[in-house]
Amino acid sequence: MMTLKPLYENSRQTVIHMPAFKTVLGWIGGSMLAVTLAWPQAPPLIVPKSPASIPLVLAGGTVVDVTDWGHSAKDLPDAIVILRDGRITDVGSRMAVSIPKGARVIDCTGKYLIPGLVDGLAGMNSQGQANANLYMGVTTVVVRSDYQRGPIDFAANPSPHLYLIDSIGSTDNWSLLAKHPEWGLKLREGSRPVELSPEDTVRQLNDTARLGTRVLWLGQNLTAANTQWIVTHAHQMGLVTYGEFVSTPYKVGVEAGVDVLPHMGRYELGVIPDELQRPLVEDPWRTAASTAYDYSERLPPTDLHLRTYARFLAAHHAALMPTLSLFYLQLPDHRNLWKEPAARLLDPAKMFQPSDRSNGETAYPVSIWTRHLPAATLRWMEDGQRKKADQQAMRLWHINEAIFSAYPRYLAASGAASMGTMPGISLHTELELLVRLGLSSREALAAATNNYAIQFGWNELGQITPGRRGDILVVDGDPTDNVWNARRISMLIMDGNIIDRDGLLNLRK
Repeated sequence: MMTLKPLYENSRQTVIHMPAFKTVLGWIGGSMLAVTLAWPQAPPLIVPKSPASIPLVLAGGTVVDVTDWGHSAKDLPDAIVILRDGRITDVGSRMAVSIPKGARVIDCTGKYLIPGLVDGLAGMNSQGQANANLYMGVTTVVVRSDYQRGPIDFAANPSPHLYLIDSIGSTDNWSLLAKHPEWGLKLREGSRPVELSPEDTVRQLNDTARLGTRVLWLGQNLTAANTQWIVTHAHQMGLVTYGEFVSTPYKVGVEAGVDVLPHMGRYELGVIPDELQRPLVEDPWRTAASTAYDYSERLPPTDLHLRTYARFLAAHHAALMPTLSLFYLQLPDHRNLWKEPAARLLDPAKMFQPSDRSNGETAYPVSIWTRHLPAATLRWMEDGQRKKADQQAMRLWHINEAIFSAYPRYLAASGAASMGTMPGISLHTELELLVRLGLSSREALAAATNNYAIQFGWNELGQITPGRRGDILVVDGDPTDNVWNARRISMLIMDGNIIDRDGLLNLRK
């Protein structure tokens, strides 16, 4: 029997027994033996650590409340926060919490304390990307390996906490299991991904869980019956599900209980009529998909079907993860992100379709056959591509404004490093865009912190409260007044240890 070693952390150390299934939606025959899964422990992060017997105390700052999806505003001024052995042990007012004798005390008067940020969907393929995340206060990355983001750099140190995403139910050259001998041939893609057999899907679910996977990616070619089965049994095993549906109708995936709908430009597909949805079962990639996307993108924001779909999303469990930053450079009032200090850590060769370093704009390469044309003609063609992309982004933006009006749940993610996004940096542009969309600064901050604990049950992160992981940002301005202040980090604490933030910019070659 193949032995799978955990790739990375999963702190819940839960042992799950999978029961026998005699029939699954009419297409799984036979019974299954019970399987025991054990979540692996995290390897140590190599950063300077204080002696375990000496607590760290943050005194005098305001602890920002990010509970209740950002709807609560019970901030705690002049607070005492005590960290020991990587965890928060005490939080309260000076009157309620005594500072332990011999503790290391940091004066945080006039500053604000927020939880370390979570990027819910990104790659991390180098030490530079790890450092950029940490420098920008991203202490947890829900990380995916794919053709845009490259392989995950598990050797990076220091590194954010990495929560692994793996595909499920389909062939995928980038699957975490693809390099294991038993799975190499089964997961190898041809010209397009294809669904695995029911029996292989069951085995894949068990095996990827053994690797420490936290999140299952339900891709575009999964059909409805597979989607429903995977979501149900993933939840029984404590795994989170992200659904980027095409063959499966969005209504089916949402009603099945999928946890997240990623990507503006994808979940709008839920508004298409049945006559456009049916061909997607056989053609989730080509003509039928193009027709469906074109229909969904061109609906006016006042369309009754769109408004009904928005209310449907708000009434169900699924949270939206719009990854607005993937369109940041096509939306008005964007900046040149290469001017950010953390950008010096990034190698464009390790990014998918990076922006132009000279001006921060999206590059629109023209076809090889056009290179003989005059320079003026080439510029006209590039401007045409840029105008078309900008118009598409604005159409999707207005559709998402309509969806927001129903007040669905939101989670923040950057999608980095793809299509001009940058690790760490683009999570902050995501927060800016969420506020521009209509969330308050506090709600946007919650989308990158405690909303993950609420939506996924990841209660080790997301709040500054006893028992949570000691990942804290000390910032110089009130981030609930202006989310930009979440960037003004004066101290970075991870696992209860102060990280030399300036030192992160000095990348070791």
